[in-house]
Amino acid sequence: MNAGKTMIVAVAALAVAACSGGEKEKAGTVIGAGLGALAGAHVGKGPGKLFAVAVGTMAGAALGSEVGKSLDRADRLAMRRSTQGALEKNRTGAASEWRNPDSGNQGTVTPTRTYRTEAGRYCREYRQTITVGGRTEEGYGRACRQPDGSWRIVES
Repeated sequence: MNAGKTMIVAVAALAVAACSGGEKEKAGTVIGAGLGALAGAHVGKGPGKLFAVAVGTMAGAALGSEVGKSLDRADRLAMRRSTQGALEKNRTGAASEWRNPDSGNQGTVTPTRTYRTEAGRYCREYRQTITVGGRTEEGYGRACRQPDGSWRIVES
C-alpha cells in the first residue's frame, strides 16, 4: 500500500473519530506518521527495515499534515456521515458520495467485502477516494461494528 492509500485510511479514521477542527493538522501528522511507519515495516526487509520505517514515518507525517490541513470540519463531517452510512446500508460494490460545496472537496466510500470475525464481530472492507484541490487519492480500509452499532476503522 503506498503512502497516499495509507493516508486515506488515516483520514477516514480522523473523520470517523471526528477530531476537532483546531487539531486536524496535528492529528493528521500523528496518524500519518504511525501509518507511514506501519507501511515502512511492511515494505522493508532485513537490515533495511529500520530505514524503511523511518522513511515511512516521515513521509506519512508530511502527507498526513497536508491532508489534515486540507479537510475542514464540514468535509470531515460529510465524510464521516458518508462512511458510516455506506458501511451500514450499502451492499458490496455500491458507492456513497460526499461533497462539500463550500470547499469543493469530495469523495466516495464503497464497501468491498463483508464478513464476520472468529469472535463474531461484523466487519467490512472498503475503498475510499478523496479529492482535494482537484487531486484524487484512493485508499483501502477495514471497519468493524461496535457494540453501540457504529463502525470503527481498525488496523488490517
